[in-house]
Amino acid sequence: MSTLPKGAAAQEWQNTGPTRITVNLAPKAAAALDQAVKLTGDTKTDTINRALQIYAYLERVTQDGGALYTRPADGDELERLHFV
Repeated sequence: MSTLPKGAAAQEWQNTGPTRITVNLAPKAAAALDQAVKLTGDTKTDTINRALQIYAYLERVTQDGGALYTRPADGDELERLHFV
């Protein structure tokens, strides 16, 4: 059983070793994982690790009051991203 270092908040503490988990992906999530693996050439593990880091960053930006925008390759206008 791991415990937090004295005085550390849960979100500040980071495990320094690998963490093994089992996850049940919905069909759409499994398809998205397969697509991301094909696009990047990364392993499923590396793809999931990167996706979680990106998701945490995007959540932090929005929770801190920021906004996220994307521009389609064939478009000129920015589109605001919303996570639900």
